[in-house]
Amino acid sequence: MDQIEYVYTAGMTESEVDERLRESEAGVLSLADGGDAYAVPVSFHYDGASLHFRLGDEGDGRKFEFADATDRASFVLFDADGDDSWSVVAAGPLDRLSDAEADEYDAATLDERFGSLRVFGESVEETDLALYELRVEEVTGRRTVE
Repeated sequence: MDQIEYVYTAGMTESEVDERLRESEAGVLSLADGGDAYAVPVSFHYDGASLHFRLGDEGDGRKFEFADATDRASFVLFDADGDDSWSVVAAGPLDRLSDAEADEYDAATLDERFGSLRVFGESVEETDLALYELRVEEVTGRRTVE
């Protein structure tokens, strides 16, 4: 252990965790279907109790299939700059918003909350979109300390 480099970490306060969730724009959403896992980078919006995601599917259905099969999802935010780092992990039930709930979001609100929709080679018209909500039941944060 004498030759291993390390840094000390400590738990973040509730207000530090809340600040990271409100100020960050993207993280990794982890989904599961039986014994298979699927993690995707996503933009998100945090309202103080829930995380909201706009997922786009380019036709293979894999992302939606995993999201719809996931009872309890986890979401990770992190940043590491040398020895200065932090991470937040949130977990809770994941539900797809109904069409009526999703219709409450106009294009301007979607762009404001989630930024530009990222597409990878396919046309926007061929991309299916769905909104999901992760009701945060558990959240932890860690940061480096001197």
